[in-house]
Amino acid sequence: MDQELFFNLCREYAAREKLSGGIGTLSEKTIHAVLKDYMDSNPAHQEQPFCGYVADIYDGSAIVEIQTRGFDRLRRKLAPFLNEAPVTIVHPIPDTKWLVMIDRDTGEILSRRRSPKHGSIYSAIPELYKIKSFLKEPNLHFHFIFLDVEEYRLFQGCYKGRRRKSVTQERIPLSFNYEIMIDTKEDYRIFIPGGLPAEFTSKDFAKTARIPLPCAQTALNILTYMSTVTRIGKKGNSIIYQVTKLFP
Repeated sequence: MDQELFFNLCREYAAREKLSGGIGTLSEKTIHAVLKDYMDSNPAHQEQPFCGYVADIYDGSAIVEIQTRGFDRLRRKLAPFLNEAPVTIVHPIPDTKWLVMIDRDTGEILSRRRSPKHGSIYSAIPELYKIKSFLKEPNLHFHFIFLDVEEYRLFQGCYKGRRRKSVTQERIPLSFNYEIMIDTKEDYRIFIPGGLPAEFTSKDFAKTARIPLPCAQTALNILTYMSTVTRIGKKGNSIIYQVTKLFP
């Protein structure tokens, strides 16, 4: 992790936004653009045609795809890409997020507040599920980057009860906090929370990981598919799991 490089790229793209006339006016969203240059700043490697599609980065031996959201959008090109080269999906996850409300007509900043929600590795679970059928591919790797971001939202008015209506316009990276990489099947054990009972249900998993039950159920679906956990029985309507033992 090169904090200085990332910080300098953030400053450079923030300056470009200012010169171009404001938030969201560039042809490429800022987080995507910053991460693409962070991963490989060589223009000759960026936006390269490959197997009938365009790869964000291809250096002649490996592919990097920057995907800020919507892994389902990758499904069509993942199959041909993975047949020909290793593919790393880089996915930013907001660690701390500042919500900046902008007046739709004047561009004036109306408010700036820190969101009470924080990102975690479990934030990646819904996206991984969208490409579950590819997860066992040995050529597929993931690079999760945890950022502090400012999310600029255009104020659209208020609902009844003074609840604000807004639309996300842009997310600007502020800092690069840490990263988690998944390269092998064994790396999926990162999703097993500490303190989990030897035998557990999805409710136990949700409580221990401090995530909503639907997210825990999706995580266990993926972890079962990857043989990270094993279903060993049922208790009433609940499936009982245990973490699969590693063998030398």
